[in-house]
Amino acid sequence: MARHFLRDDDLTPREQREVLALADAFRDDRYIRTPLSGPRAVAVVFDKPTLRTQVSFTTGIAELGGYPLVVDGALAQIGVRESVADTARVLGRQVAAIVWRTHAQSRIEEMAATAGVPVVNALTDDFHPCQILADLLTIAQHRGGVGNLPGQTLAYVGDGSNNMAHSYLLGGATAGLHVRIGTPEGYLPDAGVVADATRIAATTGGSVTVTHVLAEAVTGADVVATDTWVSMGQEDQAAARETPFVPFRVDSAAMSLARPDAIVLHCLPAYRGKEITAEVLDGPQSVVWDEAENRLHAQKALLAFVLERS
Repeated sequence: MARHFLRDDDLTPREQREVLALADAFRDDRYIRTPLSGPRAVAVVFDKPTLRTQVSFTTGIAELGGYPLVVDGALAQIGVRESVADTARVLGRQVAAIVWRTHAQSRIEEMAATAGVPVVNALTDDFHPCQILADLLTIAQHRGGVGNLPGQTLAYVGDGSNNMAHSYLLGGATAGLHVRIGTPEGYLPDAGVVADATRIAATTGGSVTVTHVLAEAVTGADVVATDTWVSMGQEDQAAARETPFVPFRVDSAAMSLARPDAIVLHCLPAYRGKEITAEVLDGPQSVVWDEAENRLHAQKALLAFVLERS
């Protein structure tokens, strides 16, 4: 049975800790485990623009001893030229795993149902779980290790309805974090995701809060995270989103409410002067470059985990 990673709660709290501990070990020694030696190929499929995802997965697969087979989604036209299920059957007979950055969550779920090999969500409209593993690794890096994650307070401010908010809720609750989502009215996270995160938090000692007041989210936070106000595919909404989101900008005033040693996360690309000011993004509390690097280590650990359990 293939082991997939389609959303953050596909890992139990124990499994998440195991992946993060391995990621931390990969950060110290990038060649400690090579489960793709052969080399075995991993299909890395991109339907959406990419920089960090492509660089980190292709580099990581190579460092695991494998061959990153990059598939251009615009050429493959999965679901248009050929069905998702038929594509899964073709890929599954030739590669060790499939990594897909795509649109609807239903697409990657259909791929996983048919492929017969591990399928990893490199981003969908609903979730960005590999990014949250990297973010958790970054928090651990600056807070004394993976064992110190439980009890940390993470404030995510911005679009509460996007994939980052959903993954912070699920992945953060799984890690035992106190996750606070600060978002304008009309941009609430999916109610089902909030319910799932609340249920998980009850077992890990974490908590979930959703508020429309930035101060309620950020005050006393150990970690402050944000993301672009306009996700891919929403470019036509940019003007309409500006006004409601301005009060949720991460600037020096917002950071003054957090703990003095709070760190700042942003999954990038960032738009200085929009969701975050240059003063904060390029300032001493920002750890975004560690965060970007940690995509590599976290994804290598995740691939090793799913491959070794499939």
